[in-house]
Amino acid sequence: MATVASNTEHKVARGVGPLRAGKGNSFVWRKLHSLSGIVPIGAFFIEHLISNFEALKGPAAYGAQVRFLNELPFVRVLEWAFIFIPLAFHALYGVFIWYRGKANVTYYPWAGNWGYLTQRATGLIALVYIIQHVARQRFMGVSLPEHPGAAFAKVQHELANPWMLAFYIVAMIAISWHFAYGIWLFAAKWGITPGEKARKRFGYVTTTFGILLAAIGLASIYAFVGPQYQNAPEDVMPQSHVAAPPVAGADTK
Repeated sequence: MATVASNTEHKVARGVGPLRAGKGNSFVWRKLHSLSGIVPIGAFFIEHLISNFEALKGPAAYGAQVRFLNELPFVRVLEWAFIFIPLAFHALYGVFIWYRGKANVTYYPWAGNWGYLTQRATGLIALVYIIQHVARQRFMGVSLPEHPGAAFAKVQHELANPWMLAFYIVAMIAISWHFAYGIWLFAAKWGITPGEKARKRFGYVTTTFGILLAAIGLASIYAFVGPQYQNAPEDVMPQSHVAAPPVAGADTK
């Protein structure tokens, strides 16, 4: 009887355990960390991909998108409140979780080893990429809020370095994986996908979603280095509005 009880006591169910209160002082911080990865950071990542996808239309269209974003009301307040501060929290607490990784594996044995390791590795890659990307594109060189027409050329010059181009490609794949797998973890830990079958099915959804995000990001990168827009002007005059066609029969002289 003692042997049976011992085996039952140490048996761990498969899957991902939900976040529950009473599991230590880090419960609230973990909930905030998990939530911040979806909103607002995940939402910003999707918006950033959509905005960068405008690069496929050329320097003027990309510059127009950059200008549109920088002309939003209270854009600097939104930038700090919904981008920089949440990113800093998510990154720093993520590093803390990574630093205490062995303890997490012990206490949370339901997390798959490969998923656990890749989520931490891609998180570190994302952290390094975001720091350098924000520093170089937002705070160094020509100021894009004041000169949005220079956005395409600024990114193009940066990607002219083959090492930087390789880093951007790796980072885009890593961030897409990190976000997609983060959605899967969020749904599992918050009890949205209870049961192994539900988690397995949702895994196919998030995997497909991650591949789609990576494809969009890589296509945007190609727009800057491909042959169509080589040697883009240092600055363009982005046009937000297209002139209306002349009315039929009107005097155009």
